[in-house]
Amino acid sequence: MIESLGVPHTEVDLILVGGEPVDFSYIVSDGDRISVYPVFEALDVTPLVRLRIRPLREVRFVLDNHLGKLATYLRLLGFDALYRNDYDDEALVQLSVEEKRILLSRDRDLLKRKQITHGYCVQATDPEQQLIEVIRRFDLAKAAKPFNRCLPCNNLLESVSKGEVSDRLPPKVREHYNEFLICQGCNRIYWKGSQYDRMAEFVNKILPS
Repeated sequence: MIESLGVPHTEVDLILVGGEPVDFSYIVSDGDRISVYPVFEALDVTPLVRLRIRPLREVRFVLDNHLGKLATYLRLLGFDALYRNDYDDEALVQLSVEEKRILLSRDRDLLKRKQITHGYCVQATDPEQQLIEVIRRFDLAKAAKPFNRCLPCNNLLESVSKGEVSDRLPPKVREHYNEFLICQGCNRIYWKGSQYDRMAEFVNKILPS
């Protein structure tokens, strides 16, 4: 019944009937007053019966092929966000289940698949608004670690000495910069140039505090 109203079961963490907690197996009766809630971020509901053993939220994502820009933005803020534009629905479901990732999608039917326990239907169409929506929905602001992850490949960055990468740097970069990060996966090198300044301005707009 809940899904018939357009709400995927993956977004439901608590159901109350007449004020009493029930699970998805409850048989609806005439006159029932039913309240359906998502995961609670600021309210402790541990005394009540939740619909899953572990919390709905794990700060690791897999995104469908319509959310590539959102994936890049999440990586910019330091969040583990798997994305490839050739993932089909079966691959998305498998990654979500096996790696315990929240599936972000704009496809409600995909999120209604019974194998998926952790998912969210993104409402906004603009990538920047999508990012703000996901941050608010999962209360991620305090968990953000900007510039901690490779934007193209999602792997973590680590500090590297200038001497180790000097032969790979453009002459002007080698002359003017001394601090560098390197991707643990693809070996891409990062430094705080003009592109960093633009990204920092974007991060400060999204996370002003």
